[in-house]
Amino acid sequence: MIGFKGTEDLGSGLNAFFLLESGFDATKGATNGTTLFNRRSYVGLSGSAGSLKFGKNLFIDNDIWFLDPTGQQFIGTATLVRGRNWQGADNVIEYQTPTWGGFNATFQTALGEQAGSIKNKRKDGVSLVYQNQGLELRAIYDLIRDSNGKYGTGINSDGTRNTVFDTSKELILGGTYTIDKLKLFLGYENLRAPDVAPGSPDKVNHYWLGANYQVTPALTLIGSVFRVNVNNGGGNANLFMAGANYSLSKRTLLYVGAGTVRNSSTANFSVEASNNNPLPGQNQNGAYAGISHSF
Repeated sequence: MIGFKGTEDLGSGLNAFFLLESGFDATKGATNGTTLFNRRSYVGLSGSAGSLKFGKNLFIDNDIWFLDPTGQQFIGTATLVRGRNWQGADNVIEYQTPTWGGFNATFQTALGEQAGSIKNKRKDGVSLVYQNQGLELRAIYDLIRDSNGKYGTGINSDGTRNTVFDTSKELILGGTYTIDKLKLFLGYENLRAPDVAPGSPDKVNHYWLGANYQVTPALTLIGSVFRVNVNNGGGNANLFMAGANYSLSKRTLLYVGAGTVRNSSTANFSVEASNNNPLPGQNQNGAYAGISHSF
């Protein structure tokens, strides 16, 4: 990722800010799509009453990052829901409350910009968080509508029909608890697409648990288990992941991860959040390593 950000003090505790951020494929030097700032591009105001943002941002369900033992690496919470919780949002209006007694809330709407309709391609969501010492609890509820303002009836750019993983109603519940060097993770995600064709999968239940253990100030071990159940013949799958992060400095991080997905006879989930799906009933293994440098 590369970008620009800035703030300006407007006085009386009020600040203006902006963020322009683009993601790119460092192994190829290629941009992720044709949009210049494909992750975030917004301006806003913040003060004692909270913050208000306008523009392009990550969709609100990206807050699942806080509940992901891997920090949303390629083998993580996005994998068994085919990236449903890893999306962006355009034409965003977003408000975040101040924190009161460890509690705050974020509200987001992404206007569909479809003439004649206030629902077509619109996204809405709310994220609630409570923090108290080592405990953190989160709840996220959101809606992603298709080009018809419904869930699962639209057509994708490649000509395929929307599924429950494309446009649906989503509920995420979970929490983390930190005990000294150990951080525990537990989460649940539910997807519903009531407008899909009869007999097609319209409900998904996704569960996970995991842990981070800080062996040394530089080395953190990661372990997690994920399970998904899809109705109407969509099958189920179990995903197992183990990895490690090693900080060479405050700005340079080495990471490695490996995993395996075990599909039921009708499921074809991949081991990573990608489109490299195996044949139904086939299992898949994968591993990756990389370096992250912040500046």
